[in-house]
Amino acid sequence: MNRNVYKVLNIGLYIPKFRIDNMALITEQYAVDSVFTKEPWKKLTYRDIQRLSGKKSRSYIYKALERLIEEKIIIPEKIGKSILYGLNLDSTYVQNYMAFLEEFNAWTSKHVPSEILSKLGNKILKVTPFYILIVTGSYAKKTHTKKSDLDVVVICGDEIEPKKIYAELSLASELSIPKVHLYVFNKKQFLEMLFTEKQNYGKEFAKSHLLFNGGSAYYSILQEAIRHGFRG
Repeated sequence: MNRNVYKVLNIGLYIPKFRIDNMALITEQYAVDSVFTKEPWKKLTYRDIQRLSGKKSRSYIYKALERLIEEKIIIPEKIGKSILYGLNLDSTYVQNYMAFLEEFNAWTSKHVPSEILSKLGNKILKVTPFYILIVTGSYAKKTHTKKSDLDVVVICGDEIEPKKIYAELSLASELSIPKVHLYVFNKKQFLEMLFTEKQNYGKEFAKSHLLFNGGSAYYSILQEAIRHGFRG
């Protein structure tokens, strides 16, 4: 896989994209590769990958898996007669690649009012240049209606007071159409939600979201949680 990355202005935000001549390749690979972004902490069987990717061709899936193994993006593990495939999240490159796939999927999702995310992102920059921007809830699950709020999560560094970001975004969130239901956490708060055994909002949006910004930081936090036993 070509690892050269350009920064392309997309609706007011800089997001990472592979070179334009690789876009068709990304779209074709995405069906199998993106399966591993669903719940990155899980190891998947061939049947899991077939079901989640929607691909029926055995040769297509096995060729994709061979490529992912060769590039050390996934690691196969033989358990009895079965083979499990898991992400190599100890690799910074793999974290960045999964982050790219998620951001690409988010920004190309036509059902999400991305101009709202762009405005919010520009306002967050007044407080901090480093943040994670996520859409959760019905828009992430594609179950939204005309009356649905847009659930937005912002994760910032521990040196930033979440209330500052909330105050900066509150008016724009109230006035936007659809209305934004805003949540702001710092890294420590997010990790605490992932570490606890009880189900909570952090675990909920880790399982179902669209990741618009800060994907590399998100996967770095997720890997830290996995190293401490997080399994969904």
